[in-house]
Amino acid sequence: MLFDDLFTPCLLIDKQKLTDNINRMNQRSKKLGISFRPHVKTTKCIPIALLINDGMIGPITVSTLREAEYFADAGFRDIIYAVSIVPSKLPRVNALLSRGVDLKLLIDDLGVAKALNNQNLNFTGKYRVLIEIDVDMHRAGKSPDDPAVIEIARILHEGQHSEFSGVLTHAGESYTCHTEEDLINAAEGERSLIVKAANNIRAKGIPCSIISCGSTPTATFAKNLNGVTEFRAGVYVFQDLFQSGRNVCEKDQLALSVLTTIISHKKNQNHIITDAGGMALSKDQSTHGTDFDCGYGLVCDLNGKLIENLFVKGANQEHGIITTQDGTDLDYDKFFIGTKLRILPNHACMTAAAYDSYNVINQNEKKIEKWPRCNGW
Repeated sequence: MLFDDLFTPCLLIDKQKLTDNINRMNQRSKKLGISFRPHVKTTKCIPIALLINDGMIGPITVSTLREAEYFADAGFRDIIYAVSIVPSKLPRVNALLSRGVDLKLLIDDLGVAKALNNQNLNFTGKYRVLIEIDVDMHRAGKSPDDPAVIEIARILHEGQHSEFSGVLTHAGESYTCHTEEDLINAAEGERSLIVKAANNIRAKGIPCSIISCGSTPTATFAKNLNGVTEFRAGVYVFQDLFQSGRNVCEKDQLALSVLTTIISHKKNQNHIITDAGGMALSKDQSTHGTDFDCGYGLVCDLNGKLIENLFVKGANQEHGIITTQDGTDLDYDKFFIGTKLRILPNHACMTAAAYDSYNVINQNEKKIEKWPRCNGW
C-alpha cells in the first residue's frame, strides 16, 4: 500500500537501512579516534547530511560548487570542495566566501597556485587551499615525493591571497581490491602516503594542518589512521552492488533502490520490460567483468527482498530488460504487467543523479516521506 501513489520510475530509500549504514560509519570514526567529514556527493541531500551528524550541521565534502551553494543555504559552513579549482570558477567561490562559508579549495597545479594570488576579482581575503596527492589511482594529484608539492605549498603559504591548509587524497584503487587483506593494505597505503606528503611539507618549515583521506572501502577497513586529521566517505550511506561485490557491505544493507513497473512481456526472448531504463538506472556497469556481474541491477520485490536469479540484463533509454541469470524460463503469471519491483543499483551515485528527490520509506510508521536533493554543477 505504501507504493500505490508513487509514479514510476522513482527513487526509494529504506530509512532503517540508511540509518544503520550511517551509524556503522560513525562508530568507525569513534573506534579510529578521528574526525569524519562525510562526502555528500552521493546523496546531495540536506536531511541525510543532518542525519549523519545527529541533526546538527557539521563539516562536509562536496564535489560541485552547486552542492556547496545548496548546503551553504542550509547553514553548512565547513566545506571542502574536493575537485581541482580553476580560476574561471572563482567568482562563485568568492560569493560563498563573502557569506562566511569556510570553503576550502583543492589544486594540484603550480600555475593555479600562482593564479589564486594574481587574479583580479576584487577579492581581498585569502583562499584556503589543499594540495591533492595521488596515492594510487593516478586520476589527479601529485605524487607524495614530487618536488612540485613543496613548491605549490610554499606559493600558497606565502601568497597574499592564499593560505596553505593541507593535503587531501582519495584511494580510488581500493575499488579494485578483491579481499579484506587487499582493502586493509589499500587503507594503510593511503594513510602512509598522505602522511608522508604532509611530513615532506612540514620538513620545509611550512605548516600543514589538514591531512584528509578516505573512500568508503578504506574507511571501512582501515586499522589505524595515525597522522591523519580526518577521513571521508560518501557512498556508504546507501551502499550499492559494487560495494557489496567488493565485500564492503552485504546486499541486504543497500538502502537505495529504484521503484519500477512492469510494462511489457517479451516472451519469445524470455524478457520482462520495465519503465526503468538507462535514464532511471544509469548505464553504469561497474560490476561488469567481475565475478559478481549484476548487469544493470538486481531485482527485489516491494519489501526489498532480493528475487534470486533475476537481473536487469539490458537498459535502453526508457526500457529496462529483466531476465533470469541462468537462462531458465520466467514466470509471467507471477510478474504480470503492472507489477511493481525494486532495482538495486550498481553505482548509487550515478543512479541517484537522475532524480530531484527521494521517497523515504519508514516501514515502522507505514509512511513515505519526500526528501529533496540538488543536481547540476
